[in-house]
Amino acid sequence: MTYRFNVAARAVAAFFVVGASAMSAQAESFVMATGSQGGSWFPVGGAIKAAVEKARPDISITVTPGAGIANVVGVDTGRFPIGFANSISTVDGQKGRAPFREATEGVCNLGVLYPQYFQIIALDSAEINSVEDFAGKRLTTQQNGHTGELLTRAALEALGLSYDDLDDVSHVSYSDSASMMKDGHADVFTLGTAMPAGAVMDIASSRDIDVVGVSEELFETFKAQNAAFQMREVPAGAYPGVDEPKQAITYDTHMVADCEFDGEIVKAVLSGVLDNLESMGSINKAMADLTAEDMAADIGVPMHPAAKEFYEERGVSFGG
Repeated sequence: MTYRFNVAARAVAAFFVVGASAMSAQAESFVMATGSQGGSWFPVGGAIKAAVEKARPDISITVTPGAGIANVVGVDTGRFPIGFANSISTVDGQKGRAPFREATEGVCNLGVLYPQYFQIIALDSAEINSVEDFAGKRLTTQQNGHTGELLTRAALEALGLSYDDLDDVSHVSYSDSASMMKDGHADVFTLGTAMPAGAVMDIASSRDIDVVGVSEELFETFKAQNAAFQMREVPAGAYPGVDEPKQAITYDTHMVADCEFDGEIVKAVLSGVLDNLESMGSINKAMADLTAEDMAADIGVPMHPAAKEFYEERGVSFGG
């Protein structure tokens, strides 16, 4: 009887130990929302996952596709604790501006990763030299609500145009857009992602393309609405067939997190980035020379307390 009691007691104790361990392991597992497959966010997220899990076997990250605006809302509503975002969208979210329904007050900045370009890619045969030339053309862009799609719509509206002025508009994935351009079923492709984009390189492998530049006037329209926008140059040679530099509307990719998310995990994620720049740079060369100062740049979004501590430990000084 005594023996059986001890066995039962041990079994119960073992159950609670295993249960506690499982709960602990679960507490160290989380979802990180990135971007569409075929874009730049998804593979960078995969590289961060690999780096963090190698350094910290007690942490497990599930990388999922997402989108800039949806990721900010997802973090704010508790669907996941960390996500990739665009600086312009996060700033809009902080202020509760459209397309956000309310201010995203629980979202904090973790760090800037690299610049994003609003890219306008046209087939040479389409003879599109400006956004005004979209009228009567066939457009393929990102799904409704994705940052690239919203910027496309905003650019058209700034010039007194809308989707109704185009011959056709498709809202599909990067890979489907690339296929449409290659097959001649679309004249122009707009997307918001890093330079160069794999989907655009795919198009350039079989079709003659060019980057459509934006005017200073159009840029100023965007800048007046959100100070996070910047004008940057797309250099000649950025894609095959692009022989002259073009001006593009840009913003920054950064990571956001629930402002109350575990500080130890936040620091592990940021270490995974800064301590593995060779791996990051092999996926996105803009990250090869990333510094703590670059990541800690003020983009108008409150910094997560643990992220601020991390950058201070890396020698960054915050004013005030």
